[in-house]
Amino acid sequence: MTSRERVLAAFDHVEPDMVPRWCGASPEFLVKARRELNLPDDESFSVRIGDDFRRVFARYVGPDFPLSPGAVSRTVFGVERTGFGYGQPLSHPLATATLRDVHAYPWPDPAWQDVSHIREDALRWNRQYAILGGDWSPFWHDAIDLLGMENLYYKMYDEPETVDAVLRHIVDYYATVSQRMFDAAADAIDIFFIGNDFGSQRGPLLGPAEFERFIVPHLKRLVDLGHAYHLKVQLHCCGGFEPLIPAMIAAGVDGLHAIQPCCEGMDLRHLKARYGSQILFNGAIDSQHVLLEGTPELVRQRTREVLDIMAPGGGYVAGASHDYLLEETPVENVIAMFDTVAEWRYR
Repeated sequence: MTSRERVLAAFDHVEPDMVPRWCGASPEFLVKARRELNLPDDESFSVRIGDDFRRVFARYVGPDFPLSPGAVSRTVFGVERTGFGYGQPLSHPLATATLRDVHAYPWPDPAWQDVSHIREDALRWNRQYAILGGDWSPFWHDAIDLLGMENLYYKMYDEPETVDAVLRHIVDYYATVSQRMFDAAADAIDIFFIGNDFGSQRGPLLGPAEFERFIVPHLKRLVDLGHAYHLKVQLHCCGGFEPLIPAMIAAGVDGLHAIQPCCEGMDLRHLKARYGSQILFNGAIDSQHVLLEGTPELVRQRTREVLDIMAPGGGYVAGASHDYLLEETPVENVIAMFDTVAEWRYR
């Protein structure tokens, strides 16, 4: 099987020739890995570990907004951020906004994202890999940035129409960007990959009722968009979000990434038994403790244990329990994980 065939078989809950592999990593980790493994580029690292996926992105060509003092970045929705990495918002522009203010807000133009190169980028791998495309679409995080997290929760009860309007404007932008990408290159893309973290270490960030009321309509809109172009839809979601999985399945989500087994409610045996025939699971090999703190032998042991639970019957892609391998993750542990996956076979 090619990597693409292997991944699509897993999404169809068919056991492929071997378990598909997924690797997401920080730029800092990739620099370290290339140096330690004496590899020339990121693609060489992907080939070394047997990553079955590749990803294409739109390119921002919109206005160059000047940053305020202390800001290190600005989202397309006008939220300036500061701090380490992606950082934290310096302000919440819609915290006190009325419904009229929300509609009058300077929402971004989808044309700020250039999609003209997407098809060429995807086809350079000659359809050998499963291609991820579409906008990341973190509409829940953007709503938190615009309103403030506690304020957002209060408004769900006090001003639900304001929350609805904010989410609708955000998703209008993301859906249009992704539709433009798919119009240009859907025949070269396999999976619409979107991301919103609805879980914490201790459980969901909002209850099933609130999730159904405020989130599912927008999630389903994106899922339906992907399906209209005959794409699988995979949702990245961190944390302990097990109570929300039935609603995600009902909305049509095809795959869930990255499955953190040390979070509340994310017992792998339970997840596989209850949902394994309905949705693909991607990840589940503990990056919080095992990959960060363990030895290569422990990594191999725990990887085999996860594979024995999650792989039978298909519907599983192996990888770390978070998409972003941090720089401090030992390269030898990551290699041990992926080499163990390569050696494991369906019985």
